[in-house]
Amino acid sequence: MSLVLQLVGLATLFCAILIASFVLITMSQARTGIVRTLEVVGKGYRVAAGELRAEGGSGRVVGPVMHRAAGLARGLTPSASRERIAAKLDQAGNPSWLNVQTVLEYKGVLLVVGGLLGFLLGLITGGPAITVLFVLACAGIGFYAPNALLSHLAYNRQTEVRNTLPDILDTLVVSVEAGLGFEAALAQVVANADGPVVGEFARVLHEMQIGRARTDALREMGVRTTVTELKAFSSAVVQATTLGVSIAKVLRQQAAEMRLRRRQRAEEQAQKVPVKILFPMILCLFPAIFVVVLGPGMINLIGVFARR
Repeated sequence: MSLVLQLVGLATLFCAILIASFVLITMSQARTGIVRTLEVVGKGYRVAAGELRAEGGSGRVVGPVMHRAAGLARGLTPSASRERIAAKLDQAGNPSWLNVQTVLEYKGVLLVVGGLLGFLLGLITGGPAITVLFVLACAGIGFYAPNALLSHLAYNRQTEVRNTLPDILDTLVVSVEAGLGFEAALAQVVANADGPVVGEFARVLHEMQIGRARTDALREMGVRTTVTELKAFSSAVVQATTLGVSIAKVLRQQAAEMRLRRRQRAEEQAQKVPVKILFPMILCLFPAIFVVVLGPGMINLIGVFARR
């Protein structure tokens, strides 16, 4: 009887272990599927770049230091400023090597490094007041340097979005007028083009594929950008979807308007060239011309007066 009970207990234990293993494998597969879905959403949208984090022994040493630096910067950065950093990251294309945590780490490290550099400069210059001034100035510059870098990345990407949007939209118009639906046309544009606009469209497409409404995905795209033309495009498509208007006509009108805006912007930049070139001419070209034209005459005059 005891042998039978032992066998039953072993069988029950084996079944329990088997069921637990099956549950764990299923959860792992589901989690892997979620991670893969999120990676698909980010593919084509994130700016490719190499990882800057150190690994191995150096990573174990640098990691806690960077974590403490991020804590220091987080204490000095209000929540509204962190939200603005996240918005700038969206505008910059969410580079793979940069996120809010990384920006805070850089801010904390550069704050300390800038303070130490200011202290050394103050000691070299002399005077406690000058030292305090140098420490505050260098620490402030180091603290806000990552913000300046992030703003520069966001500005460059938004400029590229503005410049390439009309061409990408023409491709979208041709695809829609050829008989494809809006999602299928977006998929064609994402598959056959590249650039930051394609990245934005890829994110919209993947959000719709994982179940988000088209209007919500397009509205979020308008919020992520500072480009007026892309905001107008997203609003027009949202209105067309809501009211049942033909998407092809709306896209055709949007494409024509964006080409007109690009031409007007080019003409505006051309009109600014004479004003921008005036100061380099005055400061660099005119002195050289004066030396070449008046130099020989001045030498002759000096020789005449010297003989007298």
